Amino acid sequence: MIPELLQSQKNFFKTGDTINVTYRKLVLQQLKMELIKRESDIIEALAKDFKKPAFETVLTETTVVLSDLDLMIKNINKWAKPKRVRPSLLNFPSSDRLYSEPYGQTLIIAPWNYPYQLAITPMVAAIAAGNTVVLKPSELTQNTSALLNNIIKTVFKPEHVSVIEGGVDVSTILLAQRWDYIFFTGSVNVGKIVAKAAAEYLTPTTLELGGKNPCIIDETANIKLTAKRIVWGKFLNAGQTCIAPDYILIHHSKKEDFYKAMKTEIEKAYTSEPKASSDFCRIVNKKNFNRLAKMLDNENCIIGGQTDAETNYISPTLIDEPSLDSEVLKDEIFGPILPVLAYKNKQDIETIISKYEKPLSLYVFSTNTAKARKIIETFSFGGGCINDTVIHFANHRLPFGGVGNSGIGAYHGKLSFDTFSHKKAVVKKGNWLDLPLRYAPYTGKLKKVKKLLKWL
Repeated sequence: MIPELLQSQKNFFKTGDTINVTYRKLVLQQLKMELIKRESDIIEALAKDFKKPAFETVLTETTVVLSDLDLMIKNINKWAKPKRVRPSLLNFPSSDRLYSEPYGQTLIIAPWNYPYQLAITPMVAAIAAGNTVVLKPSELTQNTSALLNNIIKTVFKPEHVSVIEGGVDVSTILLAQRWDYIFFTGSVNVGKIVAKAAAEYLTPTTLELGGKNPCIIDETANIKLTAKRIVWGKFLNAGQTCIAPDYILIHHSKKEDFYKAMKTEIEKAYTSEPKASSDFCRIVNKKNFNRLAKMLDNENCIIGGQTDAETNYISPTLIDEPSLDSEVLKDEIFGPILPVLAYKNKQDIETIISKYEKPLSLYVFSTNTAKARKIIETFSFGGGCINDTVIHFANHRLPFGGVGNSGIGAYHGKLSFDTFSHKKAVVKKGNWLDLPLRYAPYTGKLKKVKKLLKWL
């Protein structure tokens, strides 16, 4: 029924209802009320899917979505209004405007690691910008996906917004259709498949991917505070976060102190038995558990290393000095495993980071401001922090997105609205003056044009 649904959405878009800003605001307000009402259901669904703590659900999922909704509802009139742009003297007399025009039919493919937030936030932006939406949630988080479907059916007409559940076969069918915009969050490998499908119709895309995010700790860092912030950023969501630190590069003189501090902070956060902690997530499914457990084979787990296949549990783990060719240092980890590599000089850092594609995030811990800034300026990455992890995601004024292999495009805040809007440029030319210089025949005009252009 997918082609029929797309046709109904195309017909609905032609009615112009989604262009109406009052209508957009109304449905977003209705969505907000429904999400507030269903918060306990959302918390329960995520707990069922991978034992996500209620605190983490509120912090990283429901609050983020409601904040986005508030921002869109508050600013949609201003953002949707045509913007006056300073005209060029070449076009004198004229007035110029920039129109934010919805693309039309949008497809949003959401991931499993933050299955509520990373489904709803781009959807909200697409609706605010005036598009129709087909949302494909992850099949790995079935409880959350079913709940999303129920919520969307309650709030929206299917010809405006619909959820289509299913696995790879459904994604394949969806990607074979013609869309006006595709927004995908997930792995690099699947991102390439999405990009290839989009190229068939020259469909614009946003690809939010990932990578091996380095976390550099120099000899001046406050090790106790550094460990505390890394434990939070890395083991939040059991490490299943695309912007989590993926490996540590620490000055050799600080490594032993770092291990002691990490052990202390892990126990503070999750007790000496993290498996029994209600604050520590599980790996989303058996396939991902097996992939992560394999990374621990024949490695020196200086902290952690415990697993339980029955419950998909992997403890917060630090691996000391793995080989650069090891499984844990090949691809993005996406789990509670943190390899630690010591460095002696700047060249060591550059050698290891340059081994990988451009990461989605990079983190530096240092009290030497000049040195930290130099590292930030030297390497290309999507976004990051100095003396913390992950928190750059929280500022809606900062774009969130990758570069190179870690992603194409960015969103958050107003940029989310802009991502789902085509910026249409329009010049209105006055009729009271029409200079003959630009018109043919051009004989004798070249010098005058050159002089005029130079002056302008």
